[in-house]
Amino acid sequence: MKVEIRTDVLTNNNLAANYNRELFQKSKTLVINLMSSPGAGKTTLLVETIKRLQDEYKCAVIEGDLATSHDADKIRETGAQAVQINTHGGCHLDARMVAAILPEFNLSEIDILFIENVGNLVCPSGYDLGQMHKVAVLSVPEGNDKIPKYPQMFMRTELVLLNKVDILPFVDFSVEQAGQDLQAINADSSILPVSARSGEGVEEWINWIKEALKKC
Repeated sequence: MKVEIRTDVLTNNNLAANYNRELFQKSKTLVINLMSSPGAGKTTLLVETIKRLQDEYKCAVIEGDLATSHDADKIRETGAQAVQINTHGGCHLDARMVAAILPEFNLSEIDILFIENVGNLVCPSGYDLGQMHKVAVLSVPEGNDKIPKYPQMFMRTELVLLNKVDILPFVDFSVEQAGQDLQAINADSSILPVSARSGEGVEEWINWIKEALKKC
């Protein structure tokens, strides 16, 4: 006799995600899930982003890492609240982890909550955390093969921040090819070249956030 089990393995995660989403919507907090491979520059970009926003908006961050609080410490240096989640070997955050630490935030006073996910181009993309937007960060030193090799990540994100473009003259990377690869798997997404170091494109990224905030 064959027994079929059709229970969605993500059921518990999705229930928690819906719980989170209701809290975010009630408080009118914009929540952005930032995902990338390790070393793409999420934290450096996030620090620069917060510095440019904090005169107008209250920002906070959930930091996901396997271990340490190094990135959360960098965020706290800006004056923004950061709560660390260590997954102890897990390759992604899930909605239940996020739900467990939300009581540490006063969401009614937070305009923008960034979730800096664990560095990984595979696992994080499949988990709904209750966020309003999923944004991927891809750095030019990683090469042009990442978008076609990890399609699940890029087909589930509405914006790709192409980071470290200040070093484009020194690496083998084609922005045009990246745009073509992205359009081939996700015509609704777009690439925004940025550099946290030089500031290129960061103002456009800030404007994207402000437009998203108007829709909360």
